[in-house]
Parts: sequence; C-alpha cells; structure tokens
Amino acid sequence: MNGAAVALTWLYVPGDKPAVVRKALGSGADVVIVDLEDAVAPDRKEYARSATAELLSDPPAPGPSVAPVHVRVHGEGDVKALARLPGLSGMRLPKITHAASVHHVAALAPGVPLYPLLESALAIEHAYSIAGAHHDVRGIALGEADLRADLGVRDDAGLDWSRGRVVIAARAAGLAPPVMSVFPDVRDLSGLRSSCAHGRGLGLLGRAAIHPRQLPVIERAFRPTSREVEAAEQVVEASRTQEGAQALPDGRFVDAAVVASAQRTLALARRR
Repeated sequence: MNGAAVALTWLYVPGDKPAVVRKALGSGADVVIVDLEDAVAPDRKEYARSATAELLSDPPAPGPSVAPVHVRVHGEGDVKALARLPGLSGMRLPKITHAASVHHVAALAPGVPLYPLLESALAIEHAYSIAGAHHDVRGIALGEADLRADLGVRDDAGLDWSRGRVVIAARAAGLAPPVMSVFPDVRDLSGLRSSCAHGRGLGLLGRAAIHPRQLPVIERAFRPTSREVEAAEQVVEASRTQEGAQALPDGRFVDAAVVASAQRTLALARRR
C-alpha cells in the first residue's frame, strides 16, 4: 500500500486486460482491484479468471511502487480458483445481502481479507450483520450504481442515508471507514473533487477509481489540509500537558474524543 497504513485510492481494472492490470500496479493507487464482475463481458469471464490467476501466481515483488491486488469476484468459481494464490491481498464480494453469504466465502477462502459490497436495499438493512459477520471482513462499501437502480434514486443526495448507514455499521463493527463508490465521469475532475468533499463530510474515507487520472484528485480530497494538521497538532500537544477536558486559547474544547480524532488526522497526514 505504498507504505501506507490507510488506503485512500482503489483503482478498478478489467480482469480480461492483463497488460492494463500490470500497468495499474505502478499507477500510484494504494490498491488495485482486478474486476471479474461488471467490467468483464460474459464470454470473457473464463479468460479473465485464468489471466488473473496467472498474475496472482507469480506476483511482482512487493515494494513501495507496487500496489497490492484485490479481486472483485464473480461467483464461487472465482473464489475457489484464486483464494490460495500468493499475490491475492483481498476479495471484493459484490451483491452481498446477508451475513450467511460472507460466511460461505470465508469458508472457501480462509484467511483472505474480505470486503463485502452492499448494492441493494436489503443489504443496507443488514449492513451491521454483514460488517460483523466474520473476522476476515476488513471493510464494507456501497455499490452505488446498483443501489441507485434498486432504490429508484435519481438525485445523488438520495444515497446519503445509505452512505451514513454503512459508515455507522462499519464503525460499530470495528472496521475502517467505508470507501466511496466510483465517480463514473472520468473527465469531470471538478465534479469528482466536490463529490469527494461531500463524502468525506459523511464519514467516508478514500474512494474507488476507474481511471488513473482520478487518483490525485481523490488523494488530495481525503488527505488532511495543512490547517487541519496544525489544529490536530495543537490538540495533541495540549493533551500531553494536561489531563481531562480543557479549552484551548482559541476557544476549542478538547476531551478524549477530540484527541482521538486529532490523532487519526495526524496518522492520515503521515501516511506517505
């Protein structure tokens, strides 16, 4: 993850294009997600699986310039074919609706980090049980294209309740904050920037991308600003000199929760 403790950029790449996948490994993304589901046509699924298995069987040497590889699987066959390969760092599980489905995959792929994708109203209703289904679950996220269709939502704001729901479910289950779903217009970087800022305000952290040009925008949007870092440093420094709740000279109130938030901000700022 480029030496990072927190991943902010997750780049999707079609699994039936191995040359593009290998190029993506050096794109600067924190994680590369090889997609065997929506990005691959039905008549290319078998080839995508075999090409991905070949890549994961002989992965590039790990290093700061090579991203770890996750795979968005398409069914049980993909899970069985890829689960024990040395280059696999995680599995994205599409269209999960119940904890039982997570348990099923975990039994087929023991020890593999799992990332269920919630893409329907039923999945949102079961968000916490999915997030806490198994110790191999390392994160949850929305699949917003399918969720939008399932809910009949036209305006982007119509997804905010679901976004907040998965943020709460992830936190309650002790997981990292969810990653934002992809922004589909790869040319609209201003729109991407604005959307990321909105998602950050909801408690989401990082974002999936479908083109390398989106990566720097996502990175900047979710990294703390210099002003945020300075404010966090002041809070942490104050906590070292005094115990208990206190007020800073500028009027900010500081207690244990505020200190914990400041420490997370500084950890994120030091990620590279």
